[in-house]
Order: sequence, then structure tokens, then C-alpha cells
Amino acid sequence: MCLAIPGKITGFFTENGIRMAKVSFSGVIRTVCTEWVPEAKIGDYIISHAGTAISVLDPKEAEETLSLLDEMN
Repeated sequence: MCLAIPGKITGFFTENGIRMAKVSFSGVIRTVCTEWVPEAKIGDYIISHAGTAISVLDPKEAEETLSLLDEMN
């Protein structure tokens, strides 16, 4: 089992012909492949697994999840 934390796309770039994004996971910036979610745009929240975005989230749902995680701290 794994825990998926929403990340917010802050920018895009291409690496070796592959669409990549810089994604902020609560302030921690990671590089994520976005080939599987071509509809994703800057400001969208995504869920990723092993460095690949696997879905785009509804912004309200993502913010609620992040709020609940903050409450747990």
C-alpha cells in the first residue's frame, strides 16, 4: 500500500522528447513525467507514482486532501 499526495504542477519542459513537469509536493519540488496526462496544465494537481503522473485531480478534492494531511501533523 502507498500513500498518494497531491502535487501542484508549476511548470513544464521537455527531456529527451518526453513531456515533463516540475511539481510541488507541499513545497518539495520533484520532476514528474506527464506523458500519461496530456490534459494537465500549470496549476493542476496530479497524483504520481514512481515519477509518472497517473491522474489529474479536481482542485477542491486535492486541497481538501492536503488540508486533512496538514491537520494530521
